[in-house]
Amino acid sequence: MFKQVSKKALAALSLVGPGLFLIGYNIGTGSVTTMAKAGAQYGMSLFWAVILSCIFTYILMVAYGQLTLVTGKTALYTIKTKLRYGKPLALYILMALILGELLALMGIFGIVTDLLQEGFQLMNDDWEVSTMTITAVLVLALFALLYHGRYATFEKILTGFVILMGLSFILVFLMVKPDFGQIVKGMVPQIPKQAGAFGLIAAMAGTTCSAAVFIIRSIVISEKGWTIANLQTEKRDAFVSASMMLFLSGIIMAVSAGTLHLMGLELTNTVEMIQLFQPLGGKTAAFLLILGITGAALSTVFPIILIAPWLICDYTGKERNIQSPLFRILGGIGLLFGFGLQFIEERPPAMMIFSQAFQACILPAVVIPVLILINRKDIMGKYTANLKKNIGIIAVLIFGLITSYFAISGLIYK
Repeated sequence: MFKQVSKKALAALSLVGPGLFLIGYNIGTGSVTTMAKAGAQYGMSLFWAVILSCIFTYILMVAYGQLTLVTGKTALYTIKTKLRYGKPLALYILMALILGELLALMGIFGIVTDLLQEGFQLMNDDWEVSTMTITAVLVLALFALLYHGRYATFEKILTGFVILMGLSFILVFLMVKPDFGQIVKGMVPQIPKQAGAFGLIAAMAGTTCSAAVFIIRSIVISEKGWTIANLQTEKRDAFVSASMMLFLSGIIMAVSAGTLHLMGLELTNTVEMIQLFQPLGGKTAAFLLILGITGAALSTVFPIILIAPWLICDYTGKERNIQSPLFRILGGIGLLFGFGLQFIEERPPAMMIFSQAFQACILPAVVIPVLILINRKDIMGKYTANLKKNIGIIAVLIFGLITSYFAISGLIYK
């Protein structure tokens, strides 16, 4: 009986492989930090931004997925070869995405090392392990996994971390018992008058409706070997991915609103995140959160260190091989950015928020080419976008322009 249930569960998971991969990529340390920061400062009043971001994420995932299924080529290569000024545009997207992900990597390692350092001290007051030492151990361990790993291994690891992180926050959510009236009220668009609200909204959009997600989705679908025959599966997969992003992001924000917001904490220091699990109480709660955040971080680190070689292969149209020298060398160089905050005087949460807001600025450059390409009959044939899909993509473009303005405004008036 157990074997039959397990087989059915694994079969169901296999149908949404790219979706689970992208949940692990998207709902990582950036999302946890950004949603927790929003909940701490403003309660549930910015929940509307998460809802819009997830709706637009679904629309663009379907569009990029359909483009990949029809052409059989990955996104950057299609942009490069099928648009008049596609080469410089694809190159800009490639460089901007890599820069944004490296900034995020610095924030991720800063948050994780701070939390692990606190975890060691909770176990024994005499254990004074420096964040530099913790970073070095993590970098070496991750490089070993990169050097010997395969894509299927990464996908399984990410799935496990996503489940672990989700269960941790769901447990606390049930204990906090948030006011559902406030959650419903948060669905009504409103922008707090406090300084930094624009930048935070941009970061929330950037960590959910991330430009990198759509480009990487094209690569992951290609890696899966899906064709146009999998069109309905691709749409279902996108829906599962976007829905789970909304569910997990909403829970994290609600947990923060029910803990940090009530305590008057604004999540300026990493260690304040431990208070998210304050309802559980004691060291067990702290360890549970540290484990969940670390899992979320690692689920994000793997795609980040692979993004440069993945995008280069995407741009050039070359075969992707995780065990090739290109992947190992560039992945190793990417991991070195984990040491960034050891030399830059910036608090990890602030760096994380900045990196996510930066992602929001890249979104319009990713929306415009797919809007053009998906309407070209010579490329899409009978699968060109209908009116409904075009309206949806244009709405994403408008959203991207607005959140880019918010990101720039938040940076100027910081």
